[in-house]
Amino acid sequence: MNYKNDFPMLEKDIVYFDNGATTLKPKCVIDAICDYYTNYTSNAHRGDYKLSVKASNEYENVREKVKDLINAKNKDEIVFTSGSTESLNLVINGYFKNHLNKGDEVLITKSEHASNILPWYELENEIGIKVKYIPLTENHTVTIENLKMVVTDKTKVISIAHVTNVIGDVRPIKEIISYAHEKGILVVIDGAQSVGHTKVDVTSLDIDFLAFSAHKMLGPTGVGVLYGKYELLDEVKPLKYGGGMNIAFTSPKEIEYKDLPFRLEAGTQNIAGVIGFGKAIDYINKVGIDNIEETCDELKEYIVKKLKTLKNVKVYNENVEGSTIAFNINGIFAQDTAIYLDKYNICVRSGSHCAKKLEDELGIKNTCRISIYFYNTKEDADKLIEILDNDKILEESLGV
Repeated sequence: MNYKNDFPMLEKDIVYFDNGATTLKPKCVIDAICDYYTNYTSNAHRGDYKLSVKASNEYENVREKVKDLINAKNKDEIVFTSGSTESLNLVINGYFKNHLNKGDEVLITKSEHASNILPWYELENEIGIKVKYIPLTENHTVTIENLKMVVTDKTKVISIAHVTNVIGDVRPIKEIISYAHEKGILVVIDGAQSVGHTKVDVTSLDIDFLAFSAHKMLGPTGVGVLYGKYELLDEVKPLKYGGGMNIAFTSPKEIEYKDLPFRLEAGTQNIAGVIGFGKAIDYINKVGIDNIEETCDELKEYIVKKLKTLKNVKVYNENVEGSTIAFNINGIFAQDTAIYLDKYNICVRSGSHCAKKLEDELGIKNTCRISIYFYNTKEDADKLIEILDNDKILEESLGV
């Protein structure tokens, strides 16, 4: 089925292959945001008049939708944030900063996004934890065997992406979490590239903490989710204090804060964004998460097969799952390739993709990235291949 008519951006005659950075928005999401601003603009959880009650109800309905999407046990385990970055910073600085000691080890990989590396680096500098890396395979993937090689008695946390944003490998997180819990190790999952692409069941997978963003799954920017098991989330210390998260305060010694999730949502939230996110979830459920995954898998296989027929093209992750393709044209700087493609209205990402430690594994700093979503088609892929299969790219990029 062709979903392009649901996306106003695709009326602009573009081929959009930068879905790993942000997805396009269907009209129903845009309409829901406009409806809030046009018909019931008001603050949620603040007013006793009809408009505010409606805004509050619409906002909280989305919390229920998120709970159902990831199969959390309790809607109070869903905290709205500004995105995966804030979610990861909240759990790392609001929970682990208060539960880890000097010398405790945190395992990550060199293919993680900056949001899942830099907060841990800062914690190492601040309290003396030790950040260690899970070795990657020749295909730049994580295996349970490689994980076991680096776990020690000092390992307290494993913090990894479910699906990475460059290589696109799908980690065996069920096995990893099961093994970690046997060892008393907590697991943080960066789900920015997985929720919205595949079924993520936090109860079945036994995930301790999960972070993800609305804008990578058809929703607006500026909205994210931190999920945590209630007993763990309840120990997260707020990083922001202010309106909406307190019950009373009469002195520094007499402060009473609200229960979850409101204690972790100080100030006025992105109400319009959360409401729009709810419509994005409705749309994903309508399309079907299994259908989304199957469509992306098939199109990736099709594009990789076509790319391999081109001369001077190197694909770095052809043998991994996931809906991203990292490639370069031999002898051409990645940004030059992306700029060349843009002349034909083809949008791909170039650079280090916020995964700067991955250079240690790939041996190269910059790549072009094709990231696929279900509204992409074989016609999009054929146009990409047609433009890349052209000596003009050499002439324009190298000046030959």
